[in-house]
Amino acid sequence: MALILDSISKSFVLDDGSVVEALSSITLGVADSEFVSVLGPSGCGKTTLLRIVAGLEAPTSGTIILDGEKIEGPSPRMAMIFQEYSLYPWMTVINNIEFGLEMRGMKREERREKAFKYLDIVGLGEFADRYPYELSGGMRQRVAVARALAVDPHILLMDEPFGALDAQTRNMLQRELLDIWEKTRKTILFVTHSVDEAVFLSDRIVILTSRPGRVKEIVPIDLPRPRERTGVEFARIRRYVLDQVENMVTAGKV
Repeated sequence: MALILDSISKSFVLDDGSVVEALSSITLGVADSEFVSVLGPSGCGKTTLLRIVAGLEAPTSGTIILDGEKIEGPSPRMAMIFQEYSLYPWMTVINNIEFGLEMRGMKREERREKAFKYLDIVGLGEFADRYPYELSGGMRQRVAVARALAVDPHILLMDEPFGALDAQTRNMLQRELLDIWEKTRKTILFVTHSVDEAVFLSDRIVILTSRPGRVKEIVPIDLPRPRERTGVEFARIRRYVLDQVENMVTAGKV
């Protein structure tokens, strides 16, 4: 396994001294080149789990193992993409993509070549000299993907990266992400609240319970790609996964 989560739990102490348990004993393995989505009711700890994997937060207990080594902080072998794009507004598109490479000491000519390579992969080569405010939301998110890929991470962590986009743009970027994934074969751990998105993209879907988040079920998606959203089997799996999430809501556990 490329990534192993071993008994991850996370609790927060509130200002009044009370303790809120966000995650409880989550154990999960993600294989090399696998696309795994994490899904669950609102407030179940999906983003908290991703931040722990990224080394941005420490678990209360448990261990994260990446390629046989324990993760205790941010690692250059992982890159995270947020919903808010997180681009530097004062930098051009190409400079945004180059930034991580510059921080690693890569020479200008080499990093420029690499930045253009990934800008072309996301289909924005002609926008290299534009600034983020000149791009649509979908284009900005594609730049964020290119910037993450440019540093050549082993694992790509994505926290609802298409959540703020309209449905048409979201569907288009889902298809483009799969195309990029097939070209690069990066391991992807993807947080989403959309059942349709998870079924369309994933090799497996990890369903978390409502707080504290536990692994309720792991659903394999044994459908060939590209997947047809209107297909009978796609609809069956989507309905099954949706039922697992809705059952927790209607049971009053959220």
